[in-house]
Amino acid sequence: MKKIVLKVQMNCQKCRTKALQTVTEADGVNSVKFEGEDKVVVVGEGVDAVPLVNHLRKKVGPTQIISLGEEK
Repeated sequence: MKKIVLKVQMNCQKCRTKALQTVTEADGVNSVKFEGEDKVVVVGEGVDAVPLVNHLRKKVGPTQIISLGEEK
């Protein structure tokens, strides 16, 4: 299981909803949760971080990877 922590610029509730929708549509995603105002934690099997980040940048706004590793 991969754990990816992303920082996504979400200014409003609509942006948060759009980010959640975009992440859950990605292949291999098992769970998604928000931490604080701008962090999204994605856990899944075979999730590729780069296409996920590119998709979020296109749909929501500035996005960057904070950490990438194995779920414990």
